[in-house]
Amino acid sequence: MPYDDMVVPEKAIKEAAGIVRAGGLVVYPTETVYGIGACASNRIAVLKVFAAKKRPLDNPLSVAVHDMKQADEIAYVNAAARKLAEAFLPGPLTIVLKKKARLPEELTAGSDKVGIRIPSNSAALRLIELAGPITATSANISGRPSITTADEAREQLDGRVDFVLDGGPSRIGVESTVVDVSEDGVFEILRDGAVARVDIKRVLALR
Repeated sequence: MPYDDMVVPEKAIKEAAGIVRAGGLVVYPTETVYGIGACASNRIAVLKVFAAKKRPLDNPLSVAVHDMKQADEIAYVNAAARKLAEAFLPGPLTIVLKKKARLPEELTAGSDKVGIRIPSNSAALRLIELAGPITATSANISGRPSITTADEAREQLDGRVDFVLDGGPSRIGVESTVVDVSEDGVFEILRDGAVARVDIKRVLALR
């Protein structure tokens, strides 16, 4: 179940969702750090995210979805991913899978894989429910520390995004763990984060 860090007005979430649907950029809260959201299937919007963050185009973006049904629409979800989702999602885990063709090449930097995340934050989940899958990348200039408050986002990204959705301080303050299970029978932890390696190994050992 999502964790309600702070009640965010529905009016603000709807405004943010409208901006995303129109091709704009929105900073949004998650339980880990604040993220920059753009329509994940909109090539121009995705490129705006790279520009806003000054992020190299060879560094792919992940995608935040509302639930595993949405994940199925953009990635090939295998048994290992479903075990991880059942154990940790919504929550601070990004699962890397083989992508489906509807995603722009720029989003995944030409890779055939994509990271999938379901944040444990009610405002983020409502935003995704209204706007569809959005980019999931930390709301900071590349190379700078991740952002955990809306005020930090406004200061660092002033003029680079269209809207900042304030959900209060991020509850965890550490980025999600990233695990690649795109190949059946194999997993690789690509980034340590809020979900411990030992817990991922425990769940995947059940296969």
